[in-house]
Amino acid sequence: MTSPRRTATRRGRPLWMFLPGGVLTLLVIIVPLVLALYISLLDLDQYSIREWVGAEFIGFENYVEAVRDSNLVHAIGISIGYSALVTVGCLPIGLAAAIATQDRFKGRALVRSILLVPYVLPAFVVGSTWRIIFQPDGVANGLLGTSGLWLNGPRSFWALVIVALWSGWPLVYLLAAAGLQSVDATVHEAAALDGAGWWAKLRHVVLPQLRGPVSLALVISFLHNVNSFTLPFVLFGVPSPYDVEVLPVLTYVESFQNFEFGLSVAMAVVSLILVAIPMAVYLRAVRLDTGRGLR
Repeated sequence: MTSPRRTATRRGRPLWMFLPGGVLTLLVIIVPLVLALYISLLDLDQYSIREWVGAEFIGFENYVEAVRDSNLVHAIGISIGYSALVTVGCLPIGLAAAIATQDRFKGRALVRSILLVPYVLPAFVVGSTWRIIFQPDGVANGLLGTSGLWLNGPRSFWALVIVALWSGWPLVYLLAAAGLQSVDATVHEAAALDGAGWWAKLRHVVLPQLRGPVSLALVISFLHNVNSFTLPFVLFGVPSPYDVEVLPVLTYVESFQNFEFGLSVAMAVVSLILVAIPMAVYLRAVRLDTGRGLR
């Protein structure tokens, strides 16, 4: 129950100070979102783009066409599938790297910096480099002793997973390392005094302390991969192979190659919903974890 003092404090807040942020949110987020929702209901293409305000209003036909006549459902499945695999794969690698570099040793700062290189490299550089590696006469086939295609056919899906995993795991490492730094040293000392071994201390002391940072890292990793455009675009080009036709690339193709702007915006709205669902679940979980949802 809200106390009178808290009510009085809330009433005394200068709400006008929220005005600049509110105006910025309105112009940058709300107005473009409403405009996108409106465009998704229009029959907007290369012939009507010059006078898009007068384009024919067709309701939800773009959404129906996206589901029935395009590869939208397939693209959603590919995006979710590879993003989930990458997110799950990043977890053990990032945790292992964070735990391995937790204790002080000579050159630890250099090692930590090197581990972050895959994450800080631009997606264009990562995609271009791995595209060379996955050539038929490239390093990948040379090391594996094979001669198959990595940038087309069924292997292309696993090529995307490998590249996204290589560039994405340092995010889990970074947040897990930050979480480890916040663990009180007395907790480790108490576990040692109780005779806890390495595995027991890791399972019952360290990992519970990392639940928040690691959960945030996994959510960010999943959302980043679901919404990733540059890496698949550079790695495979357009039109992408069917096995890696992710939703952002499909939306790009419909808009800038097929010039079906209304249809592409409808796909973008679906992509927004796809991103909003896990974010809403995470924010709800955080709200309940802090106890705010119980007040």
